Amino acid sequence: MSSTFKFGKIRSFLWPIHSSELKKFIPMILVFFLIAFNYNVLRAVKDTLIVTAPSSGAEAIPFIKLWAILPMALVMTFIFTKLSNKYSTEKVFYIMMSIFLGFFSVFTFILYPMRDVLHPNVLADKMQAILPQGFHGFIAMIRNWTLTSYYVMAELWGTAILSVAFWGFANEVTTVSEAKRFYSLFGVGANIAGIMSGEAAIFLSSKSFFNFIPYGKDAWDQSVFFMTLTILATGLLIIGLFRYLNKKAMNQNEPTISQVKAPREKISLKKSFAYLARSRYLLFIALIVLAYNLTTHIVEVVWKNQIKLLYPNPTDFNTYMGQVMVYTGIVATIVALFLSGNFLRKFSWTFSALITPVVVLVTGVCFFIFFLYKDSASALKFASFFSATPLVMSIFFGTMQNTLSRASKYTLFDATKEISFIPLDKESKRKGKAAIDGVGSRFGKSSGSVLTQGLLIIFSTLTASAPYIAILFIIILGVWVVSCISLGKEFNSLIAHKEKIHIQEQTDKSLKKDEIKKYYPFTTLEKKDKIKK
Repeated sequence: MSSTFKFGKIRSFLWPIHSSELKKFIPMILVFFLIAFNYNVLRAVKDTLIVTAPSSGAEAIPFIKLWAILPMALVMTFIFTKLSNKYSTEKVFYIMMSIFLGFFSVFTFILYPMRDVLHPNVLADKMQAILPQGFHGFIAMIRNWTLTSYYVMAELWGTAILSVAFWGFANEVTTVSEAKRFYSLFGVGANIAGIMSGEAAIFLSSKSFFNFIPYGKDAWDQSVFFMTLTILATGLLIIGLFRYLNKKAMNQNEPTISQVKAPREKISLKKSFAYLARSRYLLFIALIVLAYNLTTHIVEVVWKNQIKLLYPNPTDFNTYMGQVMVYTGIVATIVALFLSGNFLRKFSWTFSALITPVVVLVTGVCFFIFFLYKDSASALKFASFFSATPLVMSIFFGTMQNTLSRASKYTLFDATKEISFIPLDKESKRKGKAAIDGVGSRFGKSSGSVLTQGLLIIFSTLTASAPYIAILFIIILGVWVVSCISLGKEFNSLIAHKEKIHIQEQTDKSLKKDEIKKYYPFTTLEKKDKIKK
């Protein structure tokens, strides 16, 4: 079938793929599906291992994210860069996959079975006796170092394999025409992978111990064994499909995405702040992205702590996390197919952009109300109306917040964020995205962990820190809502007048008087202040 064949209205919506493209599309979407499937299974297992580990809990997560994941992400970036400079994209993919599958094999057959011997419990007990209670999460990270290493590698799978290795390859082999049709279906595949990985986590979280399998001391040990074997099996299948894709399915005559699209610019955190300071418009976008990452990370720790109180058994905890993934996948699919596009077409940018923070605010406030006032008569009465307890209600609203925020992240949130870049000229758009990636994403995630750690160290426990986390949550949401409204006004004005924003880079280290007044309107210059021309 010719690639110039025009699809009907229904087919262009559901299946805009030519029959001649199936040899390339099918293995590509299968590779993407399996990588996303593994990512979601690993997400459930890593949280369960850390939160339910001996002498550990959800308070260990912010310490792991800052002191283990951040350094290892830099190491992984260095390794990937070195490999990319020396080998082809195909070979780099095999090596990166081998690193991860090799680690999960070592973890399954050596580290996890021998964790009681390998964990430095004596050292951790001495640290616990010396350090304040607020360092409990940091000590748990060291005490259970084998589980921490699993958490780190599971987290890095999403970055190194999904975001970098797969999408780097996809952009190299996919033409612009194909990308317009392929990538939307990849998104649907990712949502379906979330649903199926959740079901797999539930199914493999068995409470039965099989005596004929010579592995583990209890049912949970065998569940870890089964889930990691699933990851290893799908990993080998990914390598096989990737091999087929490179040897049998590559045949393009058009320019690919990587040839047409300029490489994504990366700038330092310091330069990111400096660049954003020159534009109110970009600053609003950065605040929106920063607010999303902060609210997600600070609420997540308290929510998982609550889940542990309800499900202290790792099998039950993992089953619940699997159910959350199923809910997230279903909601994300519905929003992507039926709501996101309609909202963007029928309503203003501001209205569409405000949906995510309003949903996060309502569900987050309900979560903290039942958490902070769980012993009050009103909370008990309201919960009893649903034949539940305040703990169950707080977990329910926390789950709603987590599910809806993640579902909207890849639909309405990302869509409105990308649309907001339209009024920028090409150069400002490119550098603005790089700056926002640095401040909003990287700084947002790490600063969320720093804030949570600081509160834990000061107030000792998550329960004692929760009121201050709630106040911080409300303040950040307020900034998010105000930023959306302010950005919406500027966006609508620019679109109405068909104007483009150009952000002039500051080459001189000092600002001129009129420029200082423009960027910092509350600054007053005295005569003694010198301005270089």
